[in-house]
Amino acid sequence: MKKNAIGLAVLGVLASLMLTAAWGQDFQRSYQLAPGDRISVSNVSGDISITGYNGSAVSVTAFREGPDKDAVEIQDQSSPGHVSLTVQYPRSGSYHASVRFVVQVPRASGYQFDSLSTASGDIDVTDVTGDIKTKTASGNITIKQVTGNVQASAASGDVTVTGVAGTASASTASGDVDVELTSVASGAEMKFSSASGDVTVKAPTQLNAQVEMSTASGSIKTDFPLTIEDLDHHGKKAYGQVGSGAIKLKISTASGDVQLIRS
Repeated sequence: MKKNAIGLAVLGVLASLMLTAAWGQDFQRSYQLAPGDRISVSNVSGDISITGYNGSAVSVTAFREGPDKDAVEIQDQSSPGHVSLTVQYPRSGSYHASVRFVVQVPRASGYQFDSLSTASGDIDVTDVTGDIKTKTASGNITIKQVTGNVQASAASGDVTVTGVAGTASASTASGDVDVELTSVASGAEMKFSSASGDVTVKAPTQLNAQVEMSTASGSIKTDFPLTIEDLDHHGKKAYGQVGSGAIKLKISTASGDVQLIRS
């Protein structure tokens, strides 16, 4: 019995070590960037997470996951002033593998996140400063506590943007769009849309905007003094100037409800 117990314990340890190796990090590097420098991450299958922290360097860790993970290559094409990471799969065949990127950036430094994209996976950006462009073909996008200009686009998935001080635009072909604006720069033009889903925008009480809202099939709700009209079996629209009208705000969906409410 003791030998069997020892054998089982050894097997348990080996299994644990194999699991750790299978899910261990496959790429880890740090980069020194100046404010205004660029960060690009282009994934194929897998998530991208960007988080602000108190450090001084940009830290990137990537994990290859799945039974065919060894067939996937993480390519570092970075140059001075630009962190550029891509994922390469073999040109032929079907592979069950994904890459998960975890990126930490100094939260107070304003970088240009000029391309954060994945064909299949989620993108999360939290507590950073800078201009951000995100895109996923299949997955959700979540952006929180950002100071800067935000552009988020999903082909199939929900888009959530909260706590933005700056400007924002968000769209999805199939999913919901939820936005909460903290403060908005004068002269900004912002668009939030879905082809099939609800669009909800929360704005400061002292909003100053030229507003257009529309839905081809759904309802309109607003806490602000706008004119709402039925479009003769073609949906509804709302429009008007709130405050000084210093920005342009357009909220639309083809199939779903639209809301502009006070945060």
